[in-house]
Amino acid sequence: MKLVSICIPCHNVAPYLAAALDSVIAQTWQNLEIVVVNDGSTDGSTEILESYRTQGVKVIHETLGSASKARNRAYAEASGDYIKFFDADDLISPRMIEYQIARLNGRCDAVASSEWGRFYNNDLTTFRPNPQSVWRDMRATDWLIESWADARPMQQPGIFLIPRKILEAAGPWDEELTLIDDFEFFARVLCHAKDVHFASGATLYYRSGLTGSLSGRKGKKAVESAFHSVDRATKHLLARRNDADARQACANILQDFSHTYYPDHADLTLQMECRAKDLGGSTLSPEGPPNFQYLRKMIGWKLARRIQRAFNR
Repeated sequence: MKLVSICIPCHNVAPYLAAALDSVIAQTWQNLEIVVVNDGSTDGSTEILESYRTQGVKVIHETLGSASKARNRAYAEASGDYIKFFDADDLISPRMIEYQIARLNGRCDAVASSEWGRFYNNDLTTFRPNPQSVWRDMRATDWLIESWADARPMQQPGIFLIPRKILEAAGPWDEELTLIDDFEFFARVLCHAKDVHFASGATLYYRSGLTGSLSGRKGKKAVESAFHSVDRATKHLLARRNDADARQACANILQDFSHTYYPDHADLTLQMECRAKDLGGSTLSPEGPPNFQYLRKMIGWKLARRIQRAFNR
């Protein structure tokens, strides 16, 4: 029976930590190694983690300063044949690892994916699955291209089970990145895999709506991280495939960055727009409320976005 290592970064998630760990401990796949890196928590997470040592959870207390560093630290301590990176505020279904191992069937050149959906307010009755077109077996680069087409990919760490061989080839998490570091990392991982096998019935319960989450940060440092993550991820894919479909998917992802952060970070968004144009241009329309959509058809999306930002302020 193959050993699976679950690598968990933890920083101030005391209200959710026990439930996350319990969902891992409850796995029907018994040959598990759980490694948690407690990255300077000050909210009671430390005491919760210590109480789980008796259940075989390996706990490392070390102040590192970012989730990517904590994940790399956990992976350095892991000895499994397969690795899952898992956030300490999410949940996984009891048979997730069992189903993903079965789908990989011993392969070391493929990654297993899963179903996922959101839940809110610490209430699993709010959970709703979010089916996507990539919930099927695919070539790994095809998975990236299809999931990037509308610039709304889901590359959350807990979805994937990764053979160690692929991780050794792909390399560690990029510790320069904070915001959407998972986007760059899993683009790189899938560019080193041959296939993605979808494990039906394996489910990630993604906790949403948390205040202060990384995904909601819009400061200069966070946006620069998002810029580098998107830039590097698209370059990973284009290094493997430079056909029309790959170029279109990358152009859409790059243009979406511009749609999201213009005009507050005009220097970065201009660079992304230029890259998208160099790839043949984007087919993506900017998202926004009805008033924005009406205005952009009349005066263009950039001026409409400026008006929207001014109104929101």
